[in-house]
Amino acid sequence: MTTDNETKLQEEVETITAIQHSYSLIVWNDEVNSFDWVIETLIQVCGHSKEQAEQCAIIIDSKGKYSVKEGEYDVLKPMCDAITDRGIGATIEVMAN
Repeated sequence: MTTDNETKLQEEVETITAIQHSYSLIVWNDEVNSFDWVIETLIQVCGHSKEQAEQCAIIIDSKGKYSVKEGEYDVLKPMCDAITDRGIGATIEVMAN
């Protein structure tokens, strides 16, 4: 049998967990980088399969930006830095709830 305090604590833990995983790594389209360079970057930096990276590149090109990865800020930040170090625009954004 759970008490009201235990239930409240569980809800707080679930809320904190949801907040920790509420970031998106956004890659932006540009007129400088080739499809091949973006695809290679997504494979090497984000661990995407070739097919997944190709699909992301197509969406980035057609929509102007795309969330290529979701997760905790501390995990996404080094990926974002590695992408921007390769000359590709990338940002980390808080996901809408």
